[in-house]
Amino acid sequence: DMDSTLITIECVDEIAAGVGLKEQVAAITEQSMRGELDFEQSLRKRVGLLAGLPESVLQEVYDQVLKLSPGAEYLLSECKKHGVKFMLVSGGFTFFTDRLQTRLGLDYTHANLLDTDNGRLTGRLNGRIIDAQAKADLLREYRSKLGLRHGQVLAVGDGANDLSMFEHSNLKIAFCAKQILRRAATCCVDKKDLREIVNLI
Repeated sequence: DMDSTLITIECVDEIAAGVGLKEQVAAITEQSMRGELDFEQSLRKRVGLLAGLPESVLQEVYDQVLKLSPGAEYLLSECKKHGVKFMLVSGGFTFFTDRLQTRLGLDYTHANLLDTDNGRLTGRLNGRIIDAQAKADLLREYRSKLGLRHGQVLAVGDGANDLSMFEHSNLKIAFCAKQILRRAATCCVDKKDLREIVNLI
């Protein structure tokens, strides 16, 4: 998972700050993460509120607001050292996952594609929605492609959208997570430090 897991922010909330709607969008995000709203509906509703924003806001969020969670680079270096493949799958946006893939050398990334027209967000999404089911499907797909056993797969997340992904992994790590995900986890990390995951592995 990306938002509030690999990175410290919820990207859609920070983009919404550009139209003065951060609190409104953040409230919808919170409900979705607790499992109180259907993810796809809540995502489309939040993205709809971004209509008209210049694309440059995305770069501003990436450059000025987005920060890696503590220990992220250490976790990734340990994964690479031991031949662990790393897939970043997010209900967030490809604008951010693509840049993080280049910056951090991630093996695979999947996220939602924001629609734009003449340099502005339209408030719509293009293509497949990366929701809980898509996360689970992608985990299964890559497990099969890589020839891994169930016991060789771990998933890390923080909200309801990560529940289905947990069903297809052996080690299920709830990272500073909502209660709904904690209940399904193998173990919970309550310290905002991804180095804790290395210790669990």
